[in-house]
Amino acid sequence: MRKSSVSTSPPMRDPRGGGRVEGRALHSCMMTKAQAFSLALIVVACACVRAVGGEIVTREVEYEHDGTVLLGYFAAPADASAERPVPGVIVVHEWWGHDDFARERAERIARELGYAAFAIDMYGKGKLVSTPAEASALATPFAADRSRMRARAKAGMEVFAAMDEVDAARLASIGFCFGGTVSLELARAGEPLRAVVAFHANLATPLPAREGAVRAKVLVCNGAADPLVPMEDRARFIREMEAAKADYQFIEYAAALHSFTNPGADAHGIPGVGYDERAERRSWRDMSAWLEEAFGAER
Repeated sequence: MRKSSVSTSPPMRDPRGGGRVEGRALHSCMMTKAQAFSLALIVVACACVRAVGGEIVTREVEYEHDGTVLLGYFAAPADASAERPVPGVIVVHEWWGHDDFARERAERIARELGYAAFAIDMYGKGKLVSTPAEASALATPFAADRSRMRARAKAGMEVFAAMDEVDAARLASIGFCFGGTVSLELARAGEPLRAVVAFHANLATPLPAREGAVRAKVLVCNGAADPLVPMEDRARFIREMEAAKADYQFIEYAAALHSFTNPGADAHGIPGVGYDERAERRSWRDMSAWLEEAFGAER
């Protein structure tokens, strides 16, 4: 068994005060399905899970990028099909690797929101660690090479977009901690995403967005008490989004620490890291509304 990780719109406000900061405007090809499927060695296992909102279908998906075999996890409403594709949401894991937390979020998106979801793999099949030192060793090379980070995430996005159940014109990416940073890099790169949602992400980047480049609606869900995201980075991120003329919103949750969405966040006793049920619940609600607006009412 995989181990769970530790891991609208008032005027602009200084992030140090908590609350919301909102900016302004832009939107929405992708390689063909045949091209994308050439990247993937698809379907390792498949299951059907009964849920409150109906059944969801799940499967593991093996694919490759730059010589590395990766293992993603797909979830979608059971009635999604080539004839009835649904919007798709990429889920990017925390720095521990592709774990049960990322998979649970994918299933929850399919079950509760009715979208397809794909928990991508940034490190490689089976690379899941349990100590901060091990996690840092895996995450740091990507943090140091944002072009590689973007390319690895894009490989998963293209495999996902090629799936019959997915409406490739309505894609989004969400991520947690390291995964939130990855999702923000996809937005900065101008990938054809309708929305990006970053939970307790590292906001700094060596490759800031250029004016007009960000096509996704960007939502940042940050813990107001997160000591791992410096105030300077929060302010710099807002300036970056303003300069890029991006459609963004920055929300802070009172008293929330780093990794506030993950019930297993306290397991490693890392200072400044902790689960917060209230912030987790509110941020999920904020994400759901953000995706609904980005995708439109049509299912």
